[in-house]
Amino acid sequence: MATNAADQSKNGDAMEGMTHSEVHYFNSYNHHGIHEEMLKDEVRTKSYRDSIYNNRHLFKDKVVLDVGCGTSILSMFAVKAGAKHVIGVDMSTIIVKAREIVAANGMSDKITLLQGKMEEVELPFPEVDIIISEWMGYFLLYESMLDTVLWARDRYLRKDGQGLIFPDKATIFMAGIEDGDYKDEKIGFWDNVYGFDYTPLKRTALTEPLVDTVDLKAVVTDPCAVITLDLYTVTPADLAFSLPFNLPIRRTDYVHALIAWFDIEFSACHKPVRFSTGPHTKYTHWKQTVFYLADVLTVEAGESVSGQLTCRPTVENRRDLDIAIDYKMETQDQGRVAQGHCEYKMC
Repeated sequence: MATNAADQSKNGDAMEGMTHSEVHYFNSYNHHGIHEEMLKDEVRTKSYRDSIYNNRHLFKDKVVLDVGCGTSILSMFAVKAGAKHVIGVDMSTIIVKAREIVAANGMSDKITLLQGKMEEVELPFPEVDIIISEWMGYFLLYESMLDTVLWARDRYLRKDGQGLIFPDKATIFMAGIEDGDYKDEKIGFWDNVYGFDYTPLKRTALTEPLVDTVDLKAVVTDPCAVITLDLYTVTPADLAFSLPFNLPIRRTDYVHALIAWFDIEFSACHKPVRFSTGPHTKYTHWKQTVFYLADVLTVEAGESVSGQLTCRPTVENRRDLDIAIDYKMETQDQGRVAQGHCEYKMC
């Protein structure tokens, strides 16, 4: 995306003092391709649109803050729903194009766009009635802006209990899948690379979660909700957690990996709006996150895989994640126990 020298200089000033990983994260949103992908994700964009348009009574004459506004599609939805004024904040230079888009749609008097970190910009209003944000990353929390949304909530959302957040609930789910062919292709490949032993890279490959679409037919277990985040009450400290899961086996098969996805809810709506990023529903750009296990679990209907999911932001960069999965499976006759511990890094 072309920007003029003044815009480039301003962006350079805004990036000053940031870590290399932070700069990389924000620069990734300078390119129009990622915004095209998000806008074309109908599950995502239509859910936000419906939650706003179908609740005009909540937006009428309200001051709205759009955290991480990108191309300002959510800001414009809010204006069309009757918002008094919308402030959009984004770190990346896409905001230059967003201003052009807002002007092209005749909304420049209703939308103020600010480039910079949410924690550093100065809003033209002391408080806001509604916060809207599309903050979710892969595995919900990878590279997400949730910390920033929570900061904005505590600093700017009206304090009388009447402030609203769109969306306000997020739940992480897990399930087990049979994925032998692809695991052999991705992980087993390193056992013999043109006659050489590449197992050191095999160990590395096992620590890298795969973001991909999973065929519903591959799912061997019932799903399990591991954690639900309520954006009105959750704190940044809550984003480091270690919680149990239990996955009842649906059929006799093998489990090669565990997968995770998330559901989102706009519960403030007159009629709640929800969407899921799971394998059972329409494609979203978040897909699912696949965690390959070191073992292959042989399972039968009626058994279950239980364990603990541990997740915490990486010390060096809170947008990255350190994830661990402890798992255990006992056979129905208690004659055989399979258990293990796997560690992953999303970075």
